[in-house]
Amino acid sequence: MLLFLPEELEVKKKKEDKAFKALLYVTVAVSIVISIAAFMLLPYALASLCRKVGASEVVVTIVEAFVKLGLFMGYMILISRMKDIQRTFMYHGAEHKCINCVENGKPLTVENVLESSRFHRRCGTSFLFLVMIVSIFLHFIFVLVPSYWFRLFGRLLMVPVVSGISFEIIQWAGRTDSKFALMMSKPGMAMQKFTTKEPTADMAEVAIKAVEAVFDWRAYLKTEFNLDIPYENKENGDLSAASAQSESGESEERTGNVPETGAAQ
Repeated sequence: MLLFLPEELEVKKKKEDKAFKALLYVTVAVSIVISIAAFMLLPYALASLCRKVGASEVVVTIVEAFVKLGLFMGYMILISRMKDIQRTFMYHGAEHKCINCVENGKPLTVENVLESSRFHRRCGTSFLFLVMIVSIFLHFIFVLVPSYWFRLFGRLLMVPVVSGISFEIIQWAGRTDSKFALMMSKPGMAMQKFTTKEPTADMAEVAIKAVEAVFDWRAYLKTEFNLDIPYENKENGDLSAASAQSESGESEERTGNVPETGAAQ
């Protein structure tokens, strides 16, 4: 058995962390490239085959829209059937349930979380669906462009614009309860039937701990619903009103917004 000195272990750990970060960056970069190629460029390339039967650019763009939606929905349906992904989607559902629980003014308990909805308007699935829809409308800009390659790479240059518009729409839909916003959110929430599953009680516990690590939900309930939920005293394992007062004093400086869900899920 090899024994390492503390200094050697520290150097070894730094190297491993550096290698992991590099691998993570490469993985994210490759994923983005594949996603853009599969859902932005490939649909147009396939739709362009319609020109062989004399289709106009308008018809090609319409066919591209159907191909794009078909690829996206087919991809979601296929991965939702994978056993490991189904477990991931159960945690995804637990995350949504936690946010819905807090936004409806209920304390984060396992019982309350499991009773909440697993669908949420600000979900990353809804964002991706919006990206598809927005790109379909914006790509009609290139109908009158004569060059095939300019139309193709023009779609690539439009990715930041499409993403930005989609992000603003989903943020707006999450802030209002208007009938139009609810109508706009329905298709994306329908897609969440594939990307979220009902979680187990232990998954709900994990989701609660994850929320507590990044968000003071007790302060949010105090601000938005005037509910004073005592903080847990980790030393005694019980609830302490004194610690609640001290913690709430610190939390007054924080924002009372619930963290966004998905986007990037």
